[in-house]
Amino acid sequence: MTPKIFHRPPPADDTERPVPRWAMRLAHALPLLLLPACLWRLPFALHFEMGQVQTGGAPAYWLSIPYVLGLSVLTEAIAILTIGLVRGWGEVAPAWIPLIGGRRVRPLAAFVPAVLGGLILTFLFTAVPVGDGRYLTLYGVVDAIGYTSDAWQLLATVCITPIAAWGPITIALAIAYYRRRTARPANTAACHGTSPTADPPGAQRRAGAGNAPRS
Repeated sequence: MTPKIFHRPPPADDTERPVPRWAMRLAHALPLLLLPACLWRLPFALHFEMGQVQTGGAPAYWLSIPYVLGLSVLTEAIAILTIGLVRGWGEVAPAWIPLIGGRRVRPLAAFVPAVLGGLILTFLFTAVPVGDGRYLTLYGVVDAIGYTSDAWQLLATVCITPIAAWGPITIALAIAYYRRRTARPANTAACHGTSPTADPPGAQRRAGAGNAPRS
């Protein structure tokens, strides 16, 4: 099974149960939502500061280029993997994956890492203003980054702000995935070809035995 990523969201026909439309659209929109932040940080690899007022020196090119490029590629790769929460290759591992290819993915095996990752991303990209141009972050209270002009600050805000939704979106998709994978059929009896109002087979046999002609 080959994962199809860059295409129009399908009508969830490769999953065991139908995927909610909001989850399908949100999962496919996530890589595009994070793309502006990935593109915005690329110039930093070449020491172009994008209008930021930097107080410290920039690292060497041999460090900044692979770090910035790797961070952007990793961001998009994780966002693309999130699509597995709404596609069939997130329920049955693709055949080309060693050892687990073709095997059924346990719901918790995808749910737990997705929720933990979503929580980490939420704390990592959440900044609570505390006044005086300072923010409370995962690293503690930090000063707001200054910009040389309002235009640069507006561009940074537009590109960076959507990344704060990465964690909550991942958690929401993980919950929808787990509920879909663990939900029971609405009518278990109908799935087994019996009627919920029919008598048990044993009761039918006993009734038939009582009506048999006596010798």
